[in-house]
Amino acid sequence: MQRFRTFSERTGERDEEADTTAGNARRRTGILSRALPARNPMAGMPGLALRFAVVGGGGVVVNTLVLYALYHWAGLPLLAASSIAVELAVVHNYLLNDRWTFAAGDPSLRRFIKFNVTVLGGLGVNVLIVWTLVRTGTHLLLANCLGIAAAFAVNFASSTGWVWGRRSR
Repeated sequence: MQRFRTFSERTGERDEEADTTAGNARRRTGILSRALPARNPMAGMPGLALRFAVVGGGGVVVNTLVLYALYHWAGLPLLAASSIAVELAVVHNYLLNDRWTFAAGDPSLRRFIKFNVTVLGGLGVNVLIVWTLVRTGTHLLLANCLGIAAAFAVNFASSTGWVWGRRSR
C-alpha cells in the first residue's frame, strides 16, 4: 500500500493521506471531509435516466392537472393557464430531481435557474424537430414522439452535466 501527501485542487492546501492501492482508490479533500470512492462516471447512468424519466412523467401529470384546473375551473385564458401549468411542472421536476434523482441535498436558486434554461432548450429542440419533420411529411404523432425523445436526451444530458454536474453543487 502506497501513501503520499497531495495538495487540494481547490484550495492549494495539503490534503490528508491518499490511499492509492489498486481497487481501493480513495481521496480525502481535507481533515473534516469523508473519503470519496473513485468511480466510473457512467456507472448508475441507466438508473439515473429512469428516475429522471419518472420525474418527467410526474411533471406531465402536474402540468395536465394544473392546466385543466386553471383553464376550466378558474377561467384563466389558455395562454396564462398553460404558462403557469408549465412552470409549476418545472418546479415539481426540479425539486424531485434535486432530491431524488441527483440527491443534491438542499435546493439552490442557481440550479433552479439552470434547470429552467435547460428545459427551455429542450422545448426549443422539441419544437424544431416536430416542425421540421411534419414539414417533410412525417406524421404529427411520430414527429412529436421523436421530438419528445430528443428533448429528453438534451434535458438529461444538460441536467447531469451542467445543472447537477460536479461544479454545480
